[in-house]
Amino acid sequence: MNRTKAVLSDVQGVYSGPEGNLWKLIMGEQIHIGGFAQSKILAEKAGISKGEKVLDLCSALGAGLRFLARFYGVRGYGLDATEAMITKAQEATAADGLSSMIEYRKGDVRNIPWQDGFFDVVWGEDAWCYVEDKESMIREAARVLRKGGRIAFSDWVEGPSGWTEETAQRICGFMKFPFIGKREYWEKLLLDSGFEISSSEDCTKHFAGCIDLYISMLTEQLMFDALRIIGWDMDMFQAMGGEMAFMSQQAHAGAFGRCRITAVKK
Repeated sequence: MNRTKAVLSDVQGVYSGPEGNLWKLIMGEQIHIGGFAQSKILAEKAGISKGEKVLDLCSALGAGLRFLARFYGVRGYGLDATEAMITKAQEATAADGLSSMIEYRKGDVRNIPWQDGFFDVVWGEDAWCYVEDKESMIREAARVLRKGGRIAFSDWVEGPSGWTEETAQRICGFMKFPFIGKREYWEKLLLDSGFEISSSEDCTKHFAGCIDLYISMLTEQLMFDALRIIGWDMDMFQAMGGEMAFMSQQAHAGAFGRCRITAVKK
């Protein structure tokens, strides 16, 4: 697809303002599809173990690292480009009593501020769809991983049945994605950067069900809360609802989806 006009500043605007708070309302602090259960599946597939150093790229509120630190005993490192996310992540990590296990830095995934081979695992959950230069990010991920280190992530992708350019532009424009490819796009990036793929799964069916769940939550339980977040703007609420309904339709048709991939640095 052709790229949208979305750039990093658009994403920073989302997660520094009411849209970010709205996503948190319906998705929780983890702000990714499936929450705790999906994080556990990814961690098990990646073979996460106690004491490993894990880098979360686009770490947002730090809930992924807090999950890994509390339930797997890792040493966590978060990198995010949005100052508001870093501040909120540090506050939440302190409140959870995990500050000694996790540190956060503001930075660019195209130039990761750690040395070669420092990490055991690079981690991401439904966040790399926002990255403009995905190729550089994956090369950097490979650089900061030790030999035999793993990369483990889930992300929103073009679905297995494919989509039209019009659909791509509509969804990516609404979501502030610069572009997203199919699952095979990620596989190629990994192979080109010296990884061996361990698992690659299409999660589109589950993804579609979760979008339906979020729509149901907003319309049947959380409308008052959502309207407060967006300044009681009913027109905006209805417009966003229409875009989410369109995403649901496309997900059920297999045009818009989600994947989960793990790979090992050779």
